[in-house]
Amino acid sequence: MPKPILLLSQVNKTFDSQDYQVKAIDDMSFAVKTGKVTGLIGPDGAGKTTLMRLACGILTPDSGDFEVMGIDVTKEPLQVQSQIGYMPQRFGLYEDLTVQENLDLYADLQNVAKDKRQARYDELMHMTGMSPFTGRLAGKLSGGMKQKLGLACALIRSPKLLLLDEATVGVDPVSRRELWEIVYHQVHEQGMSVLLSTAYLDEAERCDEVVLLHEGKLIMQGNPKEFSQTVNGRVFQVTVENSKHRPLQQKLSQNPAVLDALIEGKGVRLVMNEKGLPTAENLLPDRVNANKKIKIKAVTPRFEDAFIARLKNKEKSKEYSIEKMEISGSADDEVIRVEDLTRKFGDFTAVDKINFHVKRGEIFGLLGANGAGKSTAFRMLCGLLPVSSGKVAVAGMDLRVATASARGKIGYMAQKFSLYTDLSVKQNLKFFSSAYGLRKKAQQDRIDWALDIFELEEYQDTNAGNLPLGYKQRLSFAAALMHKPEILFLDEPTSGVDPLARREFWQRTNALAEMGVTILVTTHFMDEANYCDRLVIMSKGKILASGTPLDMKNLARTESQPDPSMEDAFIYLIQNKEQPDDSE
Repeated sequence: MPKPILLLSQVNKTFDSQDYQVKAIDDMSFAVKTGKVTGLIGPDGAGKTTLMRLACGILTPDSGDFEVMGIDVTKEPLQVQSQIGYMPQRFGLYEDLTVQENLDLYADLQNVAKDKRQARYDELMHMTGMSPFTGRLAGKLSGGMKQKLGLACALIRSPKLLLLDEATVGVDPVSRRELWEIVYHQVHEQGMSVLLSTAYLDEAERCDEVVLLHEGKLIMQGNPKEFSQTVNGRVFQVTVENSKHRPLQQKLSQNPAVLDALIEGKGVRLVMNEKGLPTAENLLPDRVNANKKIKIKAVTPRFEDAFIARLKNKEKSKEYSIEKMEISGSADDEVIRVEDLTRKFGDFTAVDKINFHVKRGEIFGLLGANGAGKSTAFRMLCGLLPVSSGKVAVAGMDLRVATASARGKIGYMAQKFSLYTDLSVKQNLKFFSSAYGLRKKAQQDRIDWALDIFELEEYQDTNAGNLPLGYKQRLSFAAALMHKPEILFLDEPTSGVDPLARREFWQRTNALAEMGVTILVTTHFMDEANYCDRLVIMSKGKILASGTPLDMKNLARTESQPDPSMEDAFIYLIQNKEQPDDSE
């Protein structure tokens, strides 16, 4: 057996954060196999990024032994760094440099011989499909292209070990699959070892082995299929005739026998506390009495089911509440209307005559590949970007000329959580509530509400920049709700956060929709599209398809793919319906 590419023995790492200490790595010991793809999985704050930085020699452990390729990384960090590739979160690119200049800079940093560079550049640019874009500024690339450039920079020297820290966060499913093809090509052709952390648990199933971390501790290590098998006999799908999916999920999640309930397709996916086929009488006695047709079938467990079963504690978890809101109007009201909406930047058309409408209380999804134009459309809808031509009305008003009172009906949760990182949690809440016109007692009441409902009391004096990602998300969501808006714009609100935090977020979002709040959301998590009542998929500024999630799956249904997932449907539509174009 070859020696492990990475070996930890009783490693500890603690950080001081204001008035308390964070044990990021707690007496951790395990080995990573050579020539394999190993996934580092765990919720926010599990210790994944800290472990990556220890492996690179960027951080030093407080105690314990840490070997990389048989080298003590604590004593010889430069020797380790000369033989590994590292792609940090957000890709580590210099956005004011061109693609070629980024490649040259990384080649200089890695001491690649001048006479060997061009051949390697050509190989990497061909592999990533980036050859036409070497003169473009990195900051002008789409998310998927930035991802591929970041990977190319990490691979310039063909390292023995490649470390990828959340390399697929914020990029679309097509780009994620392309990255996986490149990674496995390197593993098979070069014998490279790969350690990657990811928030997408479907990616964990593609790894040869996974390492599950939680609160700095090693929970489990093994083959992904071994993880999934731990919940055999506990995973089911429930469908009820003529029932709406959100109330059905809420009802099932409250059942004490149910550990997890997730909207999926036409029904709800359940992970039960115990093995055994549940009965309709036990799960939904009121629906049985109402003579509703209830179907319960066993389904094949996935890695995410096992992840949730291992880390979600039903006894300690609670229903994440949100206050009741009285939204006036009818469910037939058109709250958002878009007609021939167009946005041009010079000669480039980012959004090209798109049309759709959103009714009151709907969750409407705006999906698309990186560079598709969905973020541009989103910003026009919010009134943050001028419209080149066409019309957009929100609550019957054009936001370009709307009054402050009209804008006060809208809550906005920005991608990357637009918080003031040098202000505390409480100061952020005070600022955003002031911006929405809240003062004195009304303002203090809402701040107290946010601290309580979103469980932020413990962190109220902590700077927002020092919060774990899941808590940044909570704070950003709370800030968007301070003024009880009737309409919510959510721009990739769950990007990078773990499945537990995503469930918490959607529990609250679904509750708001049931009260009549209208929600427009963009997301790269295709399983989250199942929460949408309707959605559109964009590509190259145009709408490729629109309808319900089931409509999207039906469009992608083929003999070879009779039951496509939302991700399968998205990729099928992007690859088969969009027109070829060299400019991305």
